Amino acid sequence: MLIDSHAHLDSERYAEDRAAMLRRAWEAGVGTVLSIGIGEGPAQMHQALDICRQFNALPASGAGIPRLYASAGVYPHNTPEIDDAALEKLNSLLAEPEVIACGEIGLDYFYEGAPHEVQRAGLVRQLEIASARKRPILIHCRPKDGMTDAWNAMFKILEEHWRPTGLGGIMHCFSGGWEQAQRSMDMGFLISFAGNLTFPKAQPIRDVAARLPLDGILVETDAPWLSPVPHRGKRNESAWVLQTATVLAGLLKVEEEEIAVATTKNFIRLFHLPADVGN
Repeated sequence: MLIDSHAHLDSERYAEDRAAMLRRAWEAGVGTVLSIGIGEGPAQMHQALDICRQFNALPASGAGIPRLYASAGVYPHNTPEIDDAALEKLNSLLAEPEVIACGEIGLDYFYEGAPHEVQRAGLVRQLEIASARKRPILIHCRPKDGMTDAWNAMFKILEEHWRPTGLGGIMHCFSGGWEQAQRSMDMGFLISFAGNLTFPKAQPIRDVAARLPLDGILVETDAPWLSPVPHRGKRNESAWVLQTATVLAGLLKVEEEEIAVATTKNFIRLFHLPADVGN
């Protein structure tokens, strides 16, 4: 079965049919979903864990719902909201066994939002907490079009504050070039591809994906955003991670089942999870 390594299950867009959406994911062959805990800001970081516990509490037999894990973190454009209370909340959430990652955190220079220096400072503070809790990180990195400004700043921070931990993480919704992919893998990061891998204008991303080793990749939805072709323009959901996996299999010239096996194995290895996760 597949693992959707990044989905915002706490989105209000699932308020009316979250359980049905998760059942559709299970029926499509998705065995595990990582529920991302950023909400609309630090005050909502806990929502992903709440959803995780709500659905994991259902009886295992006949539930027909993927196993859920959660993350917690402060999104780049919410870093001005970081204060001592937010950091303590993050620290407490990362202590929970179901919260296996810190994120998504990082840098976003694409939109005019939080000042870059505030984003960088907020990232460093979260890395310190994630390191103390021994949690891998989920990195969001988006530069301005045609530039590598955010990537350069990101790698500078990670080299100093993260590489020494050896904890690694995930480069979420990867859209960088081959150099950024190589540097990421060198620091122990997995490269995760979302629905934009299927977009007609995404050939540069596909060119990078085609060169990656099987033990360096993951698939995700970033639901409810970035619906893959042929669902583009609709609300995304975890069942549609299959479309991204299919395209990735074609690029790497392997069977779809090999993508499922490899990405599940990679997820388990990164987060030190039981071998039956995803089945």
